[in-house]
Amino acid sequence: MNGAPPILRRPPSEKSNVELVTSLQANFLASKQAFAPTMNGDTPSHDTHKHNLKSIPYTEWTARENGFIFVPSIDFLQTGLTEERSQYDVTVKLFFLPRTSASERREQAQEAVDLVLRELRISSIDLLIVSFPGVSFDAENECEDPVNGNVTNGEGEDIDAMTTSWRALEYLHEKGLTRQIGLAEFGSDRLQKFLPRTKIRPSVDQINVKDCCVVPKPLIQYAKQEKIELLTHNDCTNILPSGIVRELLGTGDKGAGVLVGSDGQGDGLKGDIKPQWVIKYTAVVRDRGVIEDKGYFAMAEICD
Repeated sequence: MNGAPPILRRPPSEKSNVELVTSLQANFLASKQAFAPTMNGDTPSHDTHKHNLKSIPYTEWTARENGFIFVPSIDFLQTGLTEERSQYDVTVKLFFLPRTSASERREQAQEAVDLVLRELRISSIDLLIVSFPGVSFDAENECEDPVNGNVTNGEGEDIDAMTTSWRALEYLHEKGLTRQIGLAEFGSDRLQKFLPRTKIRPSVDQINVKDCCVVPKPLIQYAKQEKIELLTHNDCTNILPSGIVRELLGTGDKGAGVLVGSDGQGDGLKGDIKPQWVIKYTAVVRDRGVIEDKGYFAMAEICD
């Protein structure tokens, strides 16, 4: 079919970081409640129930596996899609987070995708999109003539780091773990600089047009020329700041008690927390366009 590549707009919903943080809090709470001590049939007061949850050691509701700690523990035998794999489109977005090395991302990408495959009990995904730290799309800064390279989109990693990271996606594609690979927040100028460095070109460019809801004409033209499909989204670039991770896992009112408190006291893990990546997955039933399964995994390293 001729014409510009399709531009698919996602319906407005919660920002990904709000959705992610809320989901993590709810998941932690539900897992701790499953291990809460009983009260001999009596309904405990709010304060008593809160105290009971705080008193549960994190080791009761988490699990260790191959050097990793799953927070909370997951029974992968109870997960998976309900219909045949051929009935689904599975899209995955991998957010590499700040302060992580591009040289480590092949291993990180493999870990992240493997978790999604285990969760959905499938052998491959349909589309894997990568989001680089600090890279954002600014429609107002797209120039009228991208050929001259006068565009300055949101600052982030340099082109060498992004190229090194892209190799991780190419590797997964070559292994047959994903049918297509794509990227996020690339304007026409950044695409021009990036595409010649790739071995497997992106089939998708996912951009956040924020409140304007207008995809700049130069990007539409360049994407059409390079046969890249444009998608829009409302994800946050900095989806999981380290401060939020410490709050979620710490000893405060909203914390899960996995990490020790700021005073170093408690039975939790000690050290600085360094978020590594977040992966978001969505499984859509093809013939009905219904989302059957959606979720996140996040990885953080504890450093001494």
